[in-house]
Amino acid sequence: MTELRLSESISVAVPPDKLYELVSDVTRMGEWSPICRACWWDEGAGPYVGAWFTGRNETPERTWETRSQVVAAEPGRKFAWEVNNGWVHWEYTFEPEDGGTRLTESWVFLPKGIAGFQERYGDTAEAEIQKRHEAAKSGIPATLAAIKKAAEAS
Repeated sequence: MTELRLSESISVAVPPDKLYELVSDVTRMGEWSPICRACWWDEGAGPYVGAWFTGRNETPERTWETRSQVVAAEPGRKFAWEVNNGWVHWEYTFEPEDGGTRLTESWVFLPKGIAGFQERYGDTAEAEIQKRHEAAKSGIPATLAAIKKAAEAS
């Protein structure tokens, strides 16, 4: 089975509270992610626990939308959401570091997601999960680098 957990960090010369404000605005994710093209909050929602948003993703093979719910919103410390009612967990943590922030992005493919992929894809579920792993493995450092560039330019 593919490793179902990835995490990478980057140093950003912006204080945690300011960086949190940027990252917790999911409407900006399409500017940074190589796969996510846009996100939008449900009407009246925002970066608080329980809020829902939709994401539009694109690869050369397909375009799809996901529904996600915020599961952690601790200003200056942690922002996280789960895709498709607990299939995948995405998380950003913010740690003070040398006047800036150590920003960590994490991805976990959850047991409910494994079961969902097995139901949806059958014999090819493992290959489909591997594709998601590879996308996260290359996407996390690309997203972190883009967030760093945007944060330090503002």
